[in-house]
Parts: sequence; structure tokens; C-alpha cells
Amino acid sequence: MTTLSNTHKPASPDQHAAPHSSKPKKAISAGQLVAALPGAVQKLDPRLMWRNPVMFIVEIGAVLTTVLAAAEPFLGGPGESGGSAVPSSFTVGIAVWLWLTVIFANLAESVAEGRGKAQADSLRQTRTSTSATQVQDYNPETNPGAEGAQVRTISSADLTLGDVVIVVAGELVPGDGDIVWGIASIDESAITGESAPVVRESGGDRSAVTGGTRVLSDRIVVRITSKPGETFVDRMIALVEGAARQKTPNELALNILLASLSIVFLVVVLTLNPIASYSAATVSLPVLIALLVCLIPTTIGALLSAIGIAGMDRLVQRNVLAMSGRAVEAAGDVTILLLDKTGTITYGNRQAREFAPLTGVTEAELVRAAALSSLSDPTPEGKSIVDLAAERGFHRPESLAGDIVPFTAQTRMSGIDLAGGGGQIRKGAGSAVLAWVGEAGPVPEVVLAELTAEVERISRLGGTPLVVATGTASGERTVLGVVYLKDIVKEGIKERFAELRAMGIRTIMVTGDNSLTATTIAAEAGVDDFLAEATPEDKLALIRREQEGGNLVAMTGDGTNDAPALAQADVGVAMNTGTSAAKEAGNMVDLDSDPTKLIDIVRIGKQLLITRGALTTFSIANDLAKYFAIIPAMFAGVFPGLAVLNIMQLSSPASAILSAIIFNAIIIVVLIPLALRGVKYRAASAPRILGRNLLIYGLGGVIAPFLGIKLIDLVVSLLPGF
Repeated sequence: MTTLSNTHKPASPDQHAAPHSSKPKKAISAGQLVAALPGAVQKLDPRLMWRNPVMFIVEIGAVLTTVLAAAEPFLGGPGESGGSAVPSSFTVGIAVWLWLTVIFANLAESVAEGRGKAQADSLRQTRTSTSATQVQDYNPETNPGAEGAQVRTISSADLTLGDVVIVVAGELVPGDGDIVWGIASIDESAITGESAPVVRESGGDRSAVTGGTRVLSDRIVVRITSKPGETFVDRMIALVEGAARQKTPNELALNILLASLSIVFLVVVLTLNPIASYSAATVSLPVLIALLVCLIPTTIGALLSAIGIAGMDRLVQRNVLAMSGRAVEAAGDVTILLLDKTGTITYGNRQAREFAPLTGVTEAELVRAAALSSLSDPTPEGKSIVDLAAERGFHRPESLAGDIVPFTAQTRMSGIDLAGGGGQIRKGAGSAVLAWVGEAGPVPEVVLAELTAEVERISRLGGTPLVVATGTASGERTVLGVVYLKDIVKEGIKERFAELRAMGIRTIMVTGDNSLTATTIAAEAGVDDFLAEATPEDKLALIRREQEGGNLVAMTGDGTNDAPALAQADVGVAMNTGTSAAKEAGNMVDLDSDPTKLIDIVRIGKQLLITRGALTTFSIANDLAKYFAIIPAMFAGVFPGLAVLNIMQLSSPASAILSAIIFNAIIIVVLIPLALRGVKYRAASAPRILGRNLLIYGLGGVIAPFLGIKLIDLVVSLLPGF
């Protein structure tokens, strides 16, 4: 772990904006059910149903019972079940409720997809074909602003990867791209829902622009980074509509398990008829089909797909776009969170509070050098240095000639080379500035000791020390002193980290600051560990090290230098304000560019997994209870001893079987809101969550059928023949 650093990272003016739809939507309404019904009926197509093995078996059973119901008037009635006659309307009732079971299952998925389609429709309105001013033979070295360059007007649909376009105030950005020259205020409300304009500029982590957004001021040159039909909006439409949602490995595994259970129960049911015949009992085919449907895990089979779609929908409601369901699931299994200090744990707008010159250097000298190196620095830190310098008597020159030295993650310092032999000024991380000074000769021990003491003092205060040094035309380089930048930890962040710790998640703060500053901020924020003076290589190495230890890692990033780590992380959340490289590398994009939302993403992922587990538990327990409704009803007439199992005291075998089938269908509709809304998640350890779910959904899954089937039986028994 390295020491002494300062990321000197600008804070986006819109990075703390609240999502426009942060309030969760109502789980379900009658209107949504009605609107989703046509889609549910269309999904009865066997070419679609076979993808859900459990419900496909139910559909086959519905077809068979429908055929039997139609044939019974010509074959002499439904016969007997377990030695008791069943009414003529029995098979018709079974057939009707089996079809309703399949439709209700499709309804759950159709409602979930319907939300995505509504969001996709609103996004389609932003995807319009516009004219684009394409630059011919663009040369970034000789004419980066494309002033007077030869251009032609084409349709945005004809733009290809790598094309360069000019966009001026009032025009729509014709396609996804990166600003290669200029700075502009852009209205992104069509994408993010935020009405406040944002600033996008070339050469930084806020250079990416999205097709369909409107330039409000100035003029920018944009290099297109997407192919036609593969823009960010196109991907959003496909994902929120569900067209690109593939089943996750966990879903596939659970589907295989459910299919296996269904096959096992199918074999069991097929063996019942020979056993019944041997016992001089008659069990009709509709009864066997009803038994099979009640025994196989239809509840979770019906809701499984809806749970996955709803999980992605909850992310979309919070302005987070997941590139796959796998990413949402991975968020639920995350054990390590990597969080940037600046803008995530702290507010990020570090302000200059003090100039601390070294012995032999006047404050005026340090103030002047720090201010001159910050005049072209657009970051809040740079501006605050100039403002503090003005308070200390610095007068801004009318013009400043020289070459600006921009800050980079590799050099960790910035500055200016003054024209006309005026010398050089550097400010930045202590180790980086000392290395620069050391290139001209060894730093005196007394200077090094005093500087180290000053840096430690500021670091213990939780501040960020910026070391300032100058160089002369003759090659001499001197350390002048330190600028104290004060940063503030966000309110409530410590409580949120404590909550994550209760979930079993370890938090690691990643910062470019030195170890002392990182230690102070880490203690104040309550993180479990930190990585100081982090370079892109350090982040990547840390992620790989944690993954090799069996952990799943999540992190956020917005710059091109974050792309390798975002790609390596199990959950990489790219900021929408960031570069195209970062958004391509991550498997989620936060449209609000709020790094703290990573915590909410983890909660949603865990809620998805818990919801699936809870409803699976309920479904299996549910099936167990239905044994006591159907098995005694089938054989009590032949084996009177089985009557002791009829603990619900159901009125007749026919009523018991039909009541179980009706309950089996209705419970799916009852649970659709829970599947869409998700089981409420409370921060707790895995054993506690498991115990709670077994108590609520396991015990509830046993009790609910007893109550539900008995109530339905009371109604069914009033029908003629039952």
C-alpha cells in the first residue's frame, strides 16, 4: 500500500441529484392486471410455455381435462374417485381452474413485463432521427475545434462508429459519443428525469454524451462511440422491456430443480392408478391430473420469472440500468464494497483552509505559487485555492502565459510551466511532488522532516495536504509548503456502513489520499478497511486479490482509468456522467451518477434473492399441506383408516380435490404483488434471515392451504352434486 496521495478529482455538479423516481411504485393495481391479461393469454402458446416446465405440465393437464370434459357426455360421466361418485361438473371445474392457473402464472410475468414496456415506450420517444453535422477529415491535432472544417449534413441513423460531429446550442446530440473538444451545458432530462442541466466537457471523466439529449449552450465536437441500433437508449429499451433479459444461473438451476421435482411427482401419480386398481378403487384421470398439479411446485414455478423481472424493474425505478439479471443477482451476493472517498463517503468539494509555508518561505510566496498553479484548475479544490489566495492578498494577473500541466491519476499532480523562463510550479500528492523535486537533486533532510511533520498534522485532522513546489529555469527545484484542503464526511454514512456490516458486507474505502488522511476519514466514516494512494493498477489488484479469496466485489467508477476495475468487479456500477469506456466496462449504469447508490443496489440484489427463496419455501410448504386435502379424499372410501388424515374435515372427495385446485390457482394471484414488490429486506446475518423466512413463509405455507382450502370447500359444498 502506497502513501501520500490526492486524487484531485472534480465533483460532478449533478452527482448528488436525487433520482426522479426514487419513490417505489405501487406493487400492482387492477388496471395493471387488466392491461396485462391479453399478454397472459398470448403466452399460452406452447412454444413459449415449454420454457417454464412446471407450468407447461399444468397446461398439458388443462388440455387433457378439457378434452375429457368435452367427451364425458358421450362416454357416460366422470365415474368414481376412491369409491365415491363425482358430479358431472367436476371435470369441467378442474379444466377451468387448470386453465386459470396457467393464465394466472402468465399474468404475473406479463404484469412485470408491462412495467418495462411502459418505461420503454417513454424512452422510444427520446429516440428520434435527427440531422447530424458530420466533420470531414477531422484532425484533432491541427484543428481540434473543427473551425471552418468541411462538413456535411446527414441523418443520425447514418452515423457510424468513429464519426465526428459538431453539435451547437439548441441541437440534439445525434448519437452516443465522447466530447473531444469543447464544453457545454446539456439537458439530459429525457434520459435521467432530472430537469437541471449538467455540464459535459472534453478531456475528463464527464466527457460522455448520450444520443437524444439536447445541448443548451456553447459548441462541442463529439466522436461517435456506438453503432446504429446499439446506442445507450437502444440498450435501455431492450433491457427494461425484458427483451434482453436472460435467465440467470440461479434461475436456470432452480428451473431444473422444479422440473426434476415435477417429473418425480409425475412418476408418483402414474403409479397411483395401478395401486388404486389393486385396492379395488377407481381413480379417474381428472383426479390424477389434479393431484399432479397440486403436488408439483406451481406457485414458485408461476412467479419465478416475474421475481427476476421485478428485481430489474426496482433498479430502473431508482434510475439504475442493469445490463443483465446476472448483475442484479451478483449484487445480492456481494461481500466486498469498494467505495471512492471523494464524492461517496465525503462530499468531495474540498475547500482550501490554510497555507502552511516551510521555514525560509514566506506565506506570500506559497500563496502566489499555489494560486498561479490553480488559475486553470476547474475543480472545486482549485477554485477554493484561488479564492483563499485572494483573501490573503493575491491579485489575479490579467493574462497568464504558459503551458498547463493537467492532473492525471499516474502523476498525481498538476501545475503550470510559465512562459519566458518564468519557472515551473507543481502541486499535488506529497510523494509525487517530492519525486519531481528529487529529479533535480536530493531534498534536504531538514526540509523533508518539516514537510513530513506538516503533512502528518493535516492528515490527522482528516484533511488533504497538497504539497506545492517550484522550479527555476536553471533547473533548481524547491518545496514551498503545504495547502490544507478540508473534506467533510457525509451525515449518516457511518450508520449505513454499520448496516452493511450487519449484512455481512465489508466496506473498503479507496482514496488517493495518504495513509494518515485515509486512516482519519476511515475511522470517522466507519469503513472496515481502506486503500490509500490508490492507482488504477492498485484497484485492479485489490479486486483480484479479494476475488481469489472467494469474495464477490462491487465498485463504482466514472473514468476511463476505472474501466479495468469495473470490468473485473462482479458488480461494476458506472456513472452516467462518466466516459463511454467506463459505461461499457460496467454491468450497471447509474443515470443519476450518485456513487452512494451502490449501497441501494446491494439491498435490491439481496431483496431479489430473499424474495425468490421465501416464495420457494412457501411453495414447497404449500404443496405439503395439499397432501392432506387430496390423498385422504382419494382413498378414504377404500381405506377408512386414512380418514384420520382428513384433518380439515372436507365435505366430500370431489369438493376436496376441486377446492385444492382452486386454492392452487388463487394463491398465485395473491402472491403476485409480493413477487413484484419483493419481500421486505432487513439487515441481518444469513442464519437470521433464513430462520425468519422459514418461520414466516415455511410455516405460513403450511397454514395458508389449510385455511384457504377449508373456506373454498365450504363454498364448493353448496354446489349441486358436491
